[in-house]
Amino acid sequence: MPELHQSIAQHYHERTKYNPETLASKNQRLDWTKQPVPFKEYKIGSTFDLKPYIQEKAEAYANNPDAQWWQRLSRLLFRSYGLTAKMPSMGSAVYLRAAPSAGGLYPAEVYVVSRGTSLLPPGLYNYQCRTHSLMHYWESDVWQTLQAACFWHPSLENTQLAIIVTAVFYRSAWRYEDRAYRRIFLDTGHLLGNIELAAAITDYRPHLIGGFVDESVNNLLYVDPQQEGAIAVLPLADLLDVNQNLPLGCTALPSATETSYPQIPDGELLTYFHQHTQIQSGITGNLNLPTIKQEKSLEDKYNFPFCLKIPTITAPIDWGQKLSELEITMYKRRSTRAYNGDDLSFDELKSLLDFTYQPQNYIDQSLDISPDYFDLNLIETFIAVCGVKGLEAGCYYYAPKAQELRQIRFKNFRRELHFLCLGQELGRDAAAVLFHTADLKAAIAQYGDRVYRYLHMDAGHLGQRLNLAAMHLNVGVSGIGGFFDDQVNEVLGIPTDEAVLYITTLGRPR
Repeated sequence: MPELHQSIAQHYHERTKYNPETLASKNQRLDWTKQPVPFKEYKIGSTFDLKPYIQEKAEAYANNPDAQWWQRLSRLLFRSYGLTAKMPSMGSAVYLRAAPSAGGLYPAEVYVVSRGTSLLPPGLYNYQCRTHSLMHYWESDVWQTLQAACFWHPSLENTQLAIIVTAVFYRSAWRYEDRAYRRIFLDTGHLLGNIELAAAITDYRPHLIGGFVDESVNNLLYVDPQQEGAIAVLPLADLLDVNQNLPLGCTALPSATETSYPQIPDGELLTYFHQHTQIQSGITGNLNLPTIKQEKSLEDKYNFPFCLKIPTITAPIDWGQKLSELEITMYKRRSTRAYNGDDLSFDELKSLLDFTYQPQNYIDQSLDISPDYFDLNLIETFIAVCGVKGLEAGCYYYAPKAQELRQIRFKNFRRELHFLCLGQELGRDAAAVLFHTADLKAAIAQYGDRVYRYLHMDAGHLGQRLNLAAMHLNVGVSGIGGFFDDQVNEVLGIPTDEAVLYITTLGRPR
């Protein structure tokens, strides 16, 4: 039987850890005959083609406000989740998208809800990335239903459009089995990072909502909750419409914490866990969460006098006029397949950390000063440095508020990183390997079991900012969601109560 005092999120995390002793037995051969299709198809509905608006520069539509509006929406969706390449593969062709996904499986689906504008009739739309179009599959006003499902979140009061991101579970579970739940939310975090930055380019401000009544949003979208579930709602404030600039509401809400659950067989853990992190419609009470003081914030903990502290303050990355360089980078982004083992410069590492963790430095470039995360106070960052010029090899804690690296272990971890990353050469040949972690028990105390979603989406969101900054600086970058969980803490000296969420490798591309 599961440990009684463990919540379902802790139980899930323990059960899906990779372990050197048991990994081989878990590695089942993939059944290519059952490979899921990463696209949704609709038998009926009307199509709004967005392709005509993708090539032209905004200036081309200077005297045509309607075309300008379509162009902004077209660019927003294309930069967030559009197709950027087509690759031959074992089964059929693999389509690569603007946001990275573990194994190229793309579990996320993007829906647009319109309140009803002069150009986009009210109802539900699915973003069809293969044809870069919107499929209007439900033609009636659903905005009030969405508002009620999101507890009348203030950002839905005056906005006209919202994006809803769902996950189609089997797309990822086909390959990663129960551990796929982690990958699904990391992938969604990449997508949220893209939506945030693509919106900045197109004069929208997405407001992130993670606290909603799951059943209501799933019903609204007409999805089968056994196969697919809503995981984030993003009202889009139009920055060119003064009436839509609204105060931000609460992003994350708590769910129940489940401590009594049956013995759940392998293969059913993912769906059971998802069902039991939902928010029920009956909840009432204070939706402004208490701010829980993090008694043992690692930022303070790793502040002892003899700890080597290295400042990381640097000049912000220049993304060009009207963020033109950012848009090009979002289109060209690819995960690096192999590194050559050469060093990075400390300046490069500082720039990557600056763009990822110091958004306030980019307000001059019209990038929002405070992008929405669920709760960044819960996420910690450790960096294993193997080849950064001007930085001793070892494991460092990154303190974002103090903007400094603090060395906690002195050693070159190349060999160990190769092992920790399941024998992937990316771990061995990287110049620096960044780990996102969270104190799972403390996070659950604050938000219930649903926090598992929030933590992984936030880690993925940070990972996507790292991805784009690295691409822009010609640094190789690749995320890793498969690793020996407990051994990472052991080898690098990360406190045992910190659950490892995500790994990002950085290096010189081979």
